[in-house]
Amino acid sequence: MVKMAGVWDRTAEFLSDNLAAVLPIALLTFFVPASIKGNFTAAMTGASEELKILLTVLQVLFAILSVWGSLAITAMALDIAGERSAASIATRRLLPALVVSIVMIVVASALVLPVPGVLAFNGYDMAAMARDEEVNLSMSVAVFIVLYLLALVFLIVWLIARFVVATPVLVRESRVLSALGESWRLTRGVGLRIVGVIILFVIVSWVAMLAAMTVFGSIFALVAGRGDGVTLSGVMTSIVVAAVQSAFMVIPPVFTAKLYLALTAARFRHEADA
Repeated sequence: MVKMAGVWDRTAEFLSDNLAAVLPIALLTFFVPASIKGNFTAAMTGASEELKILLTVLQVLFAILSVWGSLAITAMALDIAGERSAASIATRRLLPALVVSIVMIVVASALVLPVPGVLAFNGYDMAAMARDEEVNLSMSVAVFIVLYLLALVFLIVWLIARFVVATPVLVRESRVLSALGESWRLTRGVGLRIVGVIILFVIVSWVAMLAAMTVFGSIFALVAGRGDGVTLSGVMTSIVVAAVQSAFMVIPPVFTAKLYLALTAARFRHEADA
């Protein structure tokens, strides 16, 4: 039986023992991109189309960099690499990881398609809705969309829980799409406990980042003043929020790696007993 408390203990132990090795990767791949991206929304206000395209491209590149960082930390947490070799492993496994991520994004996007499909079938102007124009939905359509989206949220959380160790599988076993199937098999019987961990982690991280944004944003606004576009207070706030966000982003790759090790060990014990 895999206990989540034990996995958390091993996660905390790894981070405390390897902070010096993890910190440079986290700063480069999590903190720096998050600090810069925090000002993209303000920079896009009144920006030219060329600048908007550039910022969008940068967002994609930052996302890829974050995936690389997660792979490197995962390799370290799996005890198969040091700091330098972890970077090499992350580089080799980056393309397979991106393939898996794209497949999961496509599947998630497909699950959302019934909502615009129902709206279009009932004669609603999708172009007007895309322009954020006010559209009055009928009660039946509104109820369907709300219920469907609620069910979709539960489904996506459940899928995340079952595919949560796909990255460690991809890194350690050099798989690609088959990593999803292996993750599904490994997490059989522990899905609900993983769901609980995910919900708790999301709530805690969201509250922490919201508090940082609200408290420090208000302080910096009083000190440096407010304004349109990129401002000093906005930059300072994004840096603080990025620091909090980066601290939480380090945890999932380590936790999933330790969970993978615990699940594989439990499976081997079960097979040995059988």
